[in-house]
Amino acid sequence: MPQIVIENLFNLKINSVSVPRKVIEIIHENGIDWMHACGKKGRCTTCKIILKSGEENLSPPTKPELDFLQQGRLRAGERLACQTELLSGEIVVRVGNINKFPHIKYSE
Repeated sequence: MPQIVIENLFNLKINSVSVPRKVIEIIHENGIDWMHACGKKGRCTTCKIILKSGEENLSPPTKPELDFLQQGRLRAGERLACQTELLSGEIVVRVGNINKFPHIKYSE
């Protein structure tokens, strides 16, 4: 079953009923706040996910992601949640320190 595990939200598990779907949409539909300053348009990096495992279960990087990688605004192992689709299987991600909300309690 397609699943997202958010490691530093106490290993919160989100099961996705249907895929392919954008990671941020799955997260938001499950009532979890996730930053997205540009309105999920791939114009910033505030929605980035730090991918710990499951890269093979995601869509290939999009042009905005490749551009941000080239500019150094994304690093290897980081993806934009608004651009990345979960295709199958499980992914394990983390929220970056700079992208954490003050009203949410995170685990480490």
